[in-house]
Amino acid sequence: MLDREGYRPNVGIILCNARNEVFWGKRIREHSWQFPQGGIKRGETPEQAMYRELHEEIGLLPEHVYVLGRTKDWLRYDVPTHWVRREWRGSYRGQKQIWFLLRLIGRDCDVSLRACDHPEFDAWRWNNYWVSLDAVIEFKRRVYEQALNELARFLNSDHRRVRHPSTHGRAPVAVEIVSKE
Repeated sequence: MLDREGYRPNVGIILCNARNEVFWGKRIREHSWQFPQGGIKRGETPEQAMYRELHEEIGLLPEHVYVLGRTKDWLRYDVPTHWVRREWRGSYRGQKQIWFLLRLIGRDCDVSLRACDHPEFDAWRWNNYWVSLDAVIEFKRRVYEQALNELARFLNSDHRRVRHPSTHGRAPVAVEIVSKE
């Protein structure tokens, strides 16, 4: 599913632990590291796609995380032509992504890289939030930087886990508590 400009709707996930370190997955049989991400299926909301991708790629369920924030708008990157499947050339430009910042409230042992039949990663690690992006494939670096910069404000703000009425038993959404002092 491509938009009129040739971008595939997608979600990106920045998962952080209690120490504000972020999850990095090593692409299977490659030397590049990335955040979990994946396409939005027809009829899915970005939030639904995020929870599906979270489970497919790293085995986490909604109760293992809560949402700290998300990007306001789509962030886009173009994929170099030599990376594009031959049948998509001419119509496909790249990805447009909504990024989510999540807090892991489960344990490290809840992460499973073999949760689905087609694993994306063969290793993972926690890393500093502001680690160098040199290990990220070059054409994604600018979007990673934009997402990290936009979402950083949610890391240390005063968030309380509050079950939002629209979650229907899913993971609570972080709601900022603002005092009127």
